[in-house]
Amino acid sequence: MSAIAGLVLDTTIAARHYAPDASEAVTLRRVEGRRWDEVAAGFDGVCQEQLHAFAAIRWPGVTLEAQLAERDGRIVGGALMMVQQLPLGLGNIAISKWAPMLADAQAADRQAIYAGMVEGLMAEYGRKRGMMLSILPHASVAPVNAEYLALRARGFRRGSPLRYPYRYLVNLQLSDAAQRQSFQQTWRRQLNKAEKSALSFEHGGVERLDEFKALYEAMSDRKQFPDHSAYDTLDVLMAMDQRLRPELFFVRHAGAIVAGALIFKAGERAVYLYGATNDQALPLRAGYFLHWHIIRWLRDNTRARWYDLGGTDGFLGLHRFKKGMVGDAGLMHPVPPVVNYAAHPLAFWLGSAAFAARDAVNGFKHRIDLLRPGRARPDQPLPELDDYLK
Repeated sequence: MSAIAGLVLDTTIAARHYAPDASEAVTLRRVEGRRWDEVAAGFDGVCQEQLHAFAAIRWPGVTLEAQLAERDGRIVGGALMMVQQLPLGLGNIAISKWAPMLADAQAADRQAIYAGMVEGLMAEYGRKRGMMLSILPHASVAPVNAEYLALRARGFRRGSPLRYPYRYLVNLQLSDAAQRQSFQQTWRRQLNKAEKSALSFEHGGVERLDEFKALYEAMSDRKQFPDHSAYDTLDVLMAMDQRLRPELFFVRHAGAIVAGALIFKAGERAVYLYGATNDQALPLRAGYFLHWHIIRWLRDNTRARWYDLGGTDGFLGLHRFKKGMVGDAGLMHPVPPVVNYAAHPLAFWLGSAAFAARDAVNGFKHRIDLLRPGRARPDQPLPELDDYLK
């Protein structure tokens, strides 16, 4: 079968498998933010971007609407929607990042549930309220992103892709021996050297957040990486319920902390949020030691199946480090482009114009970052997207 024929078949399968069944409809029910976070904590698909407490700090200019999805009397998922007002009050855009989420990613009816949630969002925001609905799916752990294909088959149009869309996913379902064998040879060799450097691994509690902050802020000043992260949400995240609270990890050498990381561990996909090192960490290969023990801790203490290392922001060194850790058993898959739907042509035009303006502003900021003296500059070649994402 040719590649193009395969993609057509994949789209057809996605459209059929994700087609909503009117006899078993998914209903959406809006809930307040605290209740949403409590329920979403148990979802397989939960992520920090879908937490009300996080989004309220990260995106203060939007209205947050938590939509809980139910089917046959059971909670099956949902989406935290960000409603952004357009300039001059011309309308609104409803944005869903990494959602709609599934409560049970292994459920036999998961495809129908996903389709039903999308259908409910289209009805509420697209048809009833006249907004453009914008959805950004996760990078898939499957070879083809069926959710993206299903959205396209349902009438969503392709929007802007991420500049560096690939995400690096470590398989957490392996034994120690199998995991080490999966690492690329260079990565494994560096880990072996790190283990001879008298390093120790520590799992820290929330009371040690200031230690991590000091390490992170010193590293940011030293390396001069442009930081567009949600670092200012750390205090809120660390004050959350234990199920949602990120975990802190440190590496110590000769009595001093040389490396640290903060990991979101809820759901099926643990996520590397922030990492920090000092000048001694590089020759000690502390980063290799740190991640090796984080992988083992996540496997033994959480229900996560994958460890999402995030992207690279265009830095080739990060790409090589993460690719080596992903190894043979992990995945390097792209986040698909955002997709947009509107029931009314004017809503689609206004929303598309707003996104185009945002992209232009972000592109200008990126160029300004490159002009600042001392700033680290991206050196990774722009990747090619998979054919079906174009």
